[in-house]
Amino acid sequence: MLFLLIHLPNYSLYCSTMARYALTDVHGCAQTLKALVLGKLKLQKQDELYVLGDLVNKGPDSKGVIDFIIHLQKQHYNVQCLRGNHDQMLLKAASKGETALSLSPPEKELVLQSFGIHEFEQLAPKYVAFLSNLPYYLELPDYFLVHAGFDFKQDNIFKDKEAMLNIRDYKPVPTKLSNKRLLHGHTPVALHTIKKSVAHTNYSLNLDAGCVYYKNASYGNLIAIDLDSQELFIQQNEDRPYPVRRKS
Repeated sequence: MLFLLIHLPNYSLYCSTMARYALTDVHGCAQTLKALVLGKLKLQKQDELYVLGDLVNKGPDSKGVIDFIIHLQKQHYNVQCLRGNHDQMLLKAASKGETALSLSPPEKELVLQSFGIHEFEQLAPKYVAFLSNLPYYLELPDYFLVHAGFDFKQDNIFKDKEAMLNIRDYKPVPTKLSNKRLLHGHTPVALHTIKKSVAHTNYSLNLDAGCVYYKNASYGNLIAIDLDSQELFIQQNEDRPYPVRRKS
């Protein structure tokens, strides 16, 4: 009897498992975002990437941040973004003008230069539509993702959109989130604080490492977390220098 030895390919060499990442508060630092996503995460099309708001304002290239995300989405990368308070401010400025923006004059000028416009009302419909379609929160099987947080003093925490964009200093109530972990940004914290929160598996995790505030020694990093392994990916600001106020 003749036996044929057939060598089958090792599909494990070709197939990689899906990874889930989250990051937040890019604030117009397009080069830093690209360095993190392409260089550190090496994002694959089967991966999931969640950006928890504040894509724009303060930094030098708000347009570049949105363009990069739109490019990834058009290339069928699974990238989902939330609405932050600065995304909301820019959206309002597109209809009401610069008075809707809580920015310094140099920071406003950076945003205008980025989009190649002279007035915020000239913001292209493409970007208005993008910002208008950003959701306020996302629910995953094991996480709730939001920009700032929720007002847990309310009976229905999902009705208060203002809180989701702006709230600070709240005490989470896990039962109101089906005991799923809470992931957010909005309030810059030092890198060591984020590392400590991850190491202690804190219920609520703030990922905002103050990327845009490169002049502050404690900040100036864009952080991504692997939602499953809890590994942190740290990218120093690569967009400097540009005029930005120190974070007090």
